[in-house]
Amino acid sequence: MSELMPAAFFGHGNPMNALEHNRYTDSWSNFGAMTTTPKAVLVISAHWFVNITAITAMRAPRTIHDFYGFPKELFAVSYPAPGDPDIAQRVVDLVQPTYVGLDEDSWGIDHGTWSVLVHMFPKADVPVLQLSINSELPFDYHFGLGLKLHELRREGVLILGSGNIVHNLRLIDWTMQGQGTDWAHRFDDDVREIMTADPSALGKVAGHHDYNLAVPTPDHFLPLAYLAGLAAAAGSPMTTAIDGYEMGSLSMTSYELPTS
Repeated sequence: MSELMPAAFFGHGNPMNALEHNRYTDSWSNFGAMTTTPKAVLVISAHWFVNITAITAMRAPRTIHDFYGFPKELFAVSYPAPGDPDIAQRVVDLVQPTYVGLDEDSWGIDHGTWSVLVHMFPKADVPVLQLSINSELPFDYHFGLGLKLHELRREGVLILGSGNIVHNLRLIDWTMQGQGTDWAHRFDDDVREIMTADPSALGKVAGHHDYNLAVPTPDHFLPLAYLAGLAAAAGSPMTTAIDGYEMGSLSMTSYELPTS
């Protein structure tokens, strides 16, 4: 397969999106419906944030319910997509000399992945792999991995990043449904300006005056670094797929890197 697959970043937000239908889940459904069925989906999820770089390499990854305090219906969600050990090995080879370990039994498909994919590919018939986010390495490392993963798009692999550009759970305001604070808007808007013009400059936002409020921990922001790397490798800016805010301190802005 020589035609580039798209790549995308999604603000996955509340795990309940897996069960709900709203403007965000509709956009994920539309993305899946308009995308040629990929050879596999490689996801960089905020919820596999560990001290090593690894890729799932099992044939049947388990559905992980990595949360608590939600309705039992959410814990009953299963996303039985197959894995693909051959593509996992391809990733290992492609990014050398960067080390990526093959995870054959410890992880699976977490809610940052399946809460999006249940809408995008509801039949769960496309192989799914997850690449961990190494918590011990800086932004440039993650951006660089994104650069190296670009070739997978030519091989029919859809690459997704799942997180939130603004993600501060300590400052959630339950009265601000569908709204964002002033600082959330400022940071989200400035990131959008970069992603839609020069994604290679994304690292500069670490000096933004609202960065510490928007990114109190890097786990939900770093998936975007991989997409910025992919965009830089493609020599193309990303386009805004949908934007919005929830509970004051969560951004749901999503981006797409088109096929051309």
